[in-house]
Amino acid sequence: MTERAVLLWIHGGGWRARSTEDGAALAPLGLRVMAATYRFAHEARWPAQLDDVRAAARAARVAADGLPLLVGGDSAGAMLALHLALRGVDRPGDVAAALAYWAPVDPLDPEFRRLRPHDDPWTDLLGHRPAEGDPATVDATVATHLGSGVPVLLVHGREDVAVPAGQSVDLARRLLAAGHPAHAWVTHGGHALDLARPDIQAVTAAFLDTVLPPD
Repeated sequence: MTERAVLLWIHGGGWRARSTEDGAALAPLGLRVMAATYRFAHEARWPAQLDDVRAAARAARVAADGLPLLVGGDSAGAMLALHLALRGVDRPGDVAAALAYWAPVDPLDPEFRRLRPHDDPWTDLLGHRPAEGDPATVDATVATHLGSGVPVLLVHGREDVAVPAGQSVDLARRLLAAGHPAHAWVTHGGHALDLARPDIQAVTAAFLDTVLPPD
């Protein structure tokens, strides 16, 4: 298949470790998948992770040979992909689209806190417990950076107990209200679904057809 775009894949792992998902299952959709790395929460606090994936995106853009640059990720990596796409590598709107799979996007989500009262990775990322009005909490909240018009795909399992699916549903509503072309797919299953699953492949392919030139 002809390569249609470069996908910078940002791994998950709660900002604490590296998940096994590498995005390779999306390559058959016409994507050249490149990996990004970033410092974990015990190595550096937010927004160091955004700085790291921005640097990776600049390198991917140079290597893209003129192909569109997409950013994507799973779980914590999807959160970073959303920040990168919505805020831009160097300026808002300089990324073609974001593909976010089961992304945590709201550090103050009460359902998230209810499910994980003693294991909150946001606290590790920020260096303190998230709080209303706290500048780091506000900055890490994805919905505070809308308006660039970048297209976004959100995919989530409705039985996800690690990151409640309501986070993607609420973000989709906010994206649409802010003028972003947003595609959301809430499907069966929990956290860390198989990207090769037929429904996930189909919804991803349909999204790509709306943001990339025909192959």
